[in-house]
Amino acid sequence: MLYSHLTAAAKRRAFREALAGPDILRLPGAFNPLSAKLIQDKGFDGVYVSGAVLSADLGLPDIGLTTLTEVAGRAGQIARVTDLPVLADADTGFGEPMNVARTVQTMEDAGVAGIHIEDQVNPKRCGHLDGKEVVGLGDAVRRIRAAVDGRRDPDFLIMARTDVRGTEPGERGLRLAVDRAKALAGAGADAIFPEAMKDLAEFEAVASALDVPVLANMTEFGKSELFTAKQLHDAGAQLVIYPVTLLRIAMGAAERALDEISASGTQDALVPQMQTRARLYELTDYAAYNHFDRDVFTYKP
Repeated sequence: MLYSHLTAAAKRRAFREALAGPDILRLPGAFNPLSAKLIQDKGFDGVYVSGAVLSADLGLPDIGLTTLTEVAGRAGQIARVTDLPVLADADTGFGEPMNVARTVQTMEDAGVAGIHIEDQVNPKRCGHLDGKEVVGLGDAVRRIRAAVDGRRDPDFLIMARTDVRGTEPGERGLRLAVDRAKALAGAGADAIFPEAMKDLAEFEAVASALDVPVLANMTEFGKSELFTAKQLHDAGAQLVIYPVTLLRIAMGAAERALDEISASGTQDALVPQMQTRARLYELTDYAAYNHFDRDVFTYKP
C-alpha cells in the first residue's frame, strides 16, 4: 500500500549489486508513477526517468528548459512507488560545478538510485539530433568531479554521458568518444553513457576500453539500430534504457482514440484496447487500501 517498502539506500545497494552481476539490466522509461509500477510488475530490472519524456510531458521540447526542481520532483514521485532502482536524467547538471554538486544531493533526497550528467553545452539538444555541441574536456571532467564530491551516499550511482560521438564523423568521432569516456571514468564516474553510437562495434569499442559499466540507449528514431538486449550484452553493455518507448506508445494510442471519438462520436470501439478497471486496481493495490479501511480505520476493539 502507498509507496515502496524499500529504502532509497536499499535500492541503491541492490542496483550496485545487480550492475556487478553477469546480466544486462533493462530499464524502460516511465512517464509517470503508474507506468513505473507497471514496469516493476512486468519484471524489469529498473526504471529510467528521461529528460526528454519529462519535457514532453510538460509540453516543452527537450532543449534544457526543465529545472532541477521539476526533474527531482517527478523523479521522486516515480522512485517512491517502485521497489526497483530508478536512474534519472540530470541533463548537464543544471549549472556550473557547484550546481552539479547540489543536483546530486537533491536527487539523493528524491530517492533515486543514480543520475547521469552529460557534456553538452547549454542550451542542449536531444542526443540523437544533429548539430550538438559539447563542452571542453576540462569542463566535462569538472562536472563529474563536482558530482562525485557532492555525493553523500557512496552507493548513489554517478554516470557520465558523453555526446562527443555526434560532433565528428567517422572514426575520429568514435576515438573522441572513447578518449572522453576514459577521462570521465578517471574523474570518478561509476558508469558511462556513450550517446548516439552507430552500431554494435562502436558499443564494443567503448566497453572494451573501460573498467566501468556502459549503458546503451535504445531510443526510437535515433542514430542507433534497435538492437536486442542480448546483442548489446554481447557487445559489452551492462545496462540498456528504452527512454521514450512507453510515452510514444501511449501518445500514439491517445491520438488514435481521439480520432475515433471525433469520427464516430463514441469511444465504444476502443474499449477492448483499454486497460480494464480491474487491472488498474491491481496495479494500484486497491485491495490493500480496502484492508486498511476495514482493519485499521474502522476497526473497533
